[in-house]
Amino acid sequence: MTDTLRPVHVIGGGLAGTEAAWQLATRGVPVVLHEMRPVRKTEAHDTEKLAELVCSNSFRSDDAEYNAVGLLHEEMRRCGSLILRCADAHKVPAGGALAMDRDGFADAVTEAVSTHPLITLQREEVAGLPPEDWDSVIVATGPLTSPALAEAVRAHTGEESLAFFDAIAPIVYLESVDLSKAWFQSRYDKPGPGGTGKDYINCAFEKDEYRAFIDALIGGEKLDFKEWEKNTPYFEGCLPIEVMAERGVDTLRYGPMKPVGLTNPHKPERRPYAVVQLRQDNALGTLYNLVGFQTKLRHAEQTRIFRMIPGLEKAEFARLGGMHRNTFLNSPRLLDGALRLKSLPRLRFAGQVTGCEGYVESAAVGLLAGRFAAAERLGREAPRPPVTTALGAILGHITGGAEAETYQPMNVNFGLFPPVDEKIRGRDRKLAYTRRAMSDLDAWLKE
Repeated sequence: MTDTLRPVHVIGGGLAGTEAAWQLATRGVPVVLHEMRPVRKTEAHDTEKLAELVCSNSFRSDDAEYNAVGLLHEEMRRCGSLILRCADAHKVPAGGALAMDRDGFADAVTEAVSTHPLITLQREEVAGLPPEDWDSVIVATGPLTSPALAEAVRAHTGEESLAFFDAIAPIVYLESVDLSKAWFQSRYDKPGPGGTGKDYINCAFEKDEYRAFIDALIGGEKLDFKEWEKNTPYFEGCLPIEVMAERGVDTLRYGPMKPVGLTNPHKPERRPYAVVQLRQDNALGTLYNLVGFQTKLRHAEQTRIFRMIPGLEKAEFARLGGMHRNTFLNSPRLLDGALRLKSLPRLRFAGQVTGCEGYVESAAVGLLAGRFAAAERLGREAPRPPVTTALGAILGHITGGAEAETYQPMNVNFGLFPPVDEKIRGRDRKLAYTRRAMSDLDAWLKE
């Protein structure tokens, strides 16, 4: 039957694009996957690998009972997700989070996609709207969509794509961390997937050290923005560390530098005033990234200021932080419930370009786009996932649940789900959400 099917074209070889291609191919639908790297490079990627992780190596919490993103992990696993399969195969210790070796993960995705008999990988830029004879297309170009393609979509829709900045956190070599000051411990000693309860490196501040560090962050020299960038906002879920510092002296120690659930064995008599955590970044355990330390500080300033962190006085950096621009559609206005562009239904959109935020959410929307496109190509109905599931909650938000006038990128969270019984509170309420979701997902998959 595949000999008579026309291919579906997928533009973009990131998390959403590779997941969409995989979902199509495993349903017997041929795919042409277009990836512009290395023909055209981006500001954020270092390699030509598919599904290269840029901002972090973490898919965040893997707790499927009490966390919305952990629930999304489990739903995607049950849906045969390539991205979750490769993430699980290359996970590294990260407490309750699912983190992975970047290179091993990207290599696994690249190998799976490039060797699938129904997927043809073409390294080329799609500069403009896809040709008219491409009757089914998934645009999964991510936050760094080709300018020519982005402009073509804007010209067709008459909409201004919104834009914001993502920042990238620095990475240090483990051997350069002073473990006479720092220590290994997960918050509340939680082991998580593949972990031991000692999965993070912790660097503790005294009050005076913390205050000096905050002053340095605020006073440090930042990157200059080009004129067209100056009014571009940040995404609230990925604020530069120095921008958080500017919001108040205690913002960081109640946020990514909170000291709760941690005990400094070098000074066990009192709780740290603030703590910087470093998370393992590769399978060998030789590299660690500074959690929550995305930044727009100049490189020389990063080295100077981050060496003020106790235990990192002699830190050597494998990568310093940086900035990249992100664009996304006003999806509630432009897309239908099956992720098709209302004004040009042969085009579907998936991933961060739709305004979902986060690696996992991006792959999840790619998974849905692939399933919808496969059903359409095979002449079948494509029932949408129930809104009570994490997949359905994300889909509903970006295709009409959000207000078009105030649309902003959004991570998956229980606020996107229909309420459960109001009498249920706290952790029991979260458990009620996840149990309902898994039951409804299983019924949807049987359809």
